[in-house]
Amino acid sequence: MGKPKIRFHGYTEDWEQRKVTELGDIYIGLVTTMTAHYTDHGALLIRNSDIKDGKFEFDTEPIYLDDEFAEANKSRMHKVDDVITVHTGDVGTSAVITENEANSIGFATIVTRPNKKVLDSYYLSVFLNTDKHKNWAMQMSTGDGRTNYNLREYTELNVPVPAIDEQKKIAKYIMALNTLITLHQRKYEETKTLKKYMLQKMFPKDGESTPEIRFSGFTDAWEQRKLGEIVEVCSGRDYKHLDEGHIPVYGTGGYMLSVSEALSEKDDAIGIGRKGTIDNPYILRAPFWTVDTLFYCIPKKNVDLYFLFSIYQKINWKAMDESTGVPSLSKTAINSVEVIIPLKEEQMELGRYFAYIDTLITLHQHKCEELQNLKKFMLQNMFP
Repeated sequence: MGKPKIRFHGYTEDWEQRKVTELGDIYIGLVTTMTAHYTDHGALLIRNSDIKDGKFEFDTEPIYLDDEFAEANKSRMHKVDDVITVHTGDVGTSAVITENEANSIGFATIVTRPNKKVLDSYYLSVFLNTDKHKNWAMQMSTGDGRTNYNLREYTELNVPVPAIDEQKKIAKYIMALNTLITLHQRKYEETKTLKKYMLQKMFPKDGESTPEIRFSGFTDAWEQRKLGEIVEVCSGRDYKHLDEGHIPVYGTGGYMLSVSEALSEKDDAIGIGRKGTIDNPYILRAPFWTVDTLFYCIPKKNVDLYFLFSIYQKINWKAMDESTGVPSLSKTAINSVEVIIPLKEEQMELGRYFAYIDTLITLHQHKCEELQNLKKFMLQNMFP
């Protein structure tokens, strides 16, 4: 069947195309009602929703089947290196049974037990998670509402097969990418959680004038203000009369295009939606232009931009929606919001801290996206 575009050094032989039925034993998980046998210990139950790309993800409280029921269905228990594939839902998605899932039982899942002499389990899982296979699985699937990838269709699958040692190298490479993607996803979520926690703890609670967590050296009470006292809220304008240029134009979704003039030449600001998306503030770097569905809010004297941005992220903007249809926000509503702020020096410390956290969040998000794009590219080119 030819050769892939990208290949590990030293491999030159053509790949074979083999029916999946030639490469191992295949069966479908139990399809009987099992709810009466649910328990908090025993044989782990694997459902289609538990199967992700290359791994299993269970709820905080996994479902187990009682010992008597499990023993009666012992022949259906999974062994280490079995490949479990989604039958209903995100069809084709697959993962490999490890020691953690050994002796589990699947509910309406497709199980492949590879012949290890000709097929590596992790290689099969990698292939089954490719767009090429998943698109084929979708085309072959049936069902109204929920998609079903039936065993009959699965057994018609042709698998591209190189030598076993090349299979293992491909699997190892993609699994390493998966590990890195998971790492950055976890770091991204952890940093977002830290930011949420610190936004709660580093700002005073309602009715209080000092926060629970504070940088060393600051003791002054924070003061109550209205946003109208500390920001100048400006309206965006139509840009269609302008020529093309180097000044970015922003809307509620971010950057749109570039024009020849700026609404704000020197002052950085915070953009927030006037209509549509009203709960997604972000920082605007001068010079810029904003459309008429976006306000830009310039900090007044003795107000730090990054500190102000932290305040904007704490406000429940959706609760201020004044419309009965498309969400909308007014200058009056923004100006009337009551906030509590410290002196400029403490604002700057807080602003720098949250700007650093935002940088980490963006770093992990971008790294995750880069790795996902790399993985997609490699999967498209590492198979014939």
